[in-house]
Amino acid sequence: MDTTATRLDAKLLYRRLDSLFGEVEGPRPPKKVMESFLEDFFRALRDDLRLWAGLLYAPRRDDLALLSRVGDLRGLPVPEAVDPGLPPLRLVFQHGVYIFADPGADDAPARFGLLPPGAAAGVAIGRRPNRYVLLFLLGPGWVREELDFTLNAVRVALGSRMVEERLRGGLTEAAQIQQSLLVEEPPTFSGYDIAARSVAAEEVGGDFFDFLAFDDELLGFSIGDASGHGLPAALLVRDVVTGLRMGIEKDLKVAEVFVRLNRVIHRSNLSSRFVSVFYGEIESGGNIVYVNAGHPPALLFSGERMLELATGGTVIGPLPEARFRQGLARMDSGDVLVLCTDGILERRNRAGEFFGQERLEAAVREARGQAAAAVLERVFEAARTFGVTRHWEDDATLVVLRRL
Repeated sequence: MDTTATRLDAKLLYRRLDSLFGEVEGPRPPKKVMESFLEDFFRALRDDLRLWAGLLYAPRRDDLALLSRVGDLRGLPVPEAVDPGLPPLRLVFQHGVYIFADPGADDAPARFGLLPPGAAAGVAIGRRPNRYVLLFLLGPGWVREELDFTLNAVRVALGSRMVEERLRGGLTEAAQIQQSLLVEEPPTFSGYDIAARSVAAEEVGGDFFDFLAFDDELLGFSIGDASGHGLPAALLVRDVVTGLRMGIEKDLKVAEVFVRLNRVIHRSNLSSRFVSVFYGEIESGGNIVYVNAGHPPALLFSGERMLELATGGTVIGPLPEARFRQGLARMDSGDVLVLCTDGILERRNRAGEFFGQERLEAAVREARGQAAAAVLERVFEAARTFGVTRHWEDDATLVVLRRL
């Protein structure tokens, strides 16, 4: 059964996947990583995604060998080895993720004995000759949009995990490349006071902020958070920052730039899993055009009111044809705009509570009327004090714009 309804919130799914991906970190053979992930993934998301069973095939010299199986296959035999040239597998290799919605189609996995009859989905992980295949039998009620999003995220994340093992020795070089790309200080923009800071949890981080000064009348600004840490996240930051700088032009519709950027990131096999990005352009007169791609809303403080800037779309990377909408806002004299990443919002205390948006808002209000740098310091200090240790468990980034 296929339906266009959406049951799961994309941001919630993003967090749950990120937690699963975090459990496969560390030096382990690819086969062990894939086996462990299949079991954890199936246990955590089988009910949400309506997964009935799953098979994992590993590469051999001339074929693919059954490595692991999970779920209910109703006692039916499954092949211990398969030819990678079979039509359903060729579709999976061609697309990366392929959903077989029609059990009676000529290319359905059941026709080739790969799975029992029913709707199915396949995922190709890695590149030849180190290419793995996940096959899932789907139960009633599955939703194409959720399944496509999730399996594409799995494909990119596990693929980058294999790349990371091969490139781990280049971590120092990656840090140097990343630092050469990222700005250290915000630019001067007449009529505005700006402050920004990013603290990495590891040698290289998955957060970034950036500014694009078009002229004296228009300033572009962005903040982003790549899932995970270390080398894969650094590679994704590189791709996104470079893509935005190359794609953004004055008078160009920002939403269209994000559509093209998403396609590039989706096709990249060296990028990390997925990334949330907020990009805005502010005119000297205070008008703002922005796109929020799955990022925590930017918070606009105006007098006693606080407005969340959330219009946009989903995170960048998992879906090949994601769409985005532009939002509009305005900053008046004395208003403050605050952008942050999850490293601040999800910092925990000893009781396991998140710092959260309410505490962030309180910290900003305590420093209202002061310089942007003072607002930034107040938020960082409040989050640091709230946490169990002074060390940041996740990359933490904050951008503050104040209209004078």
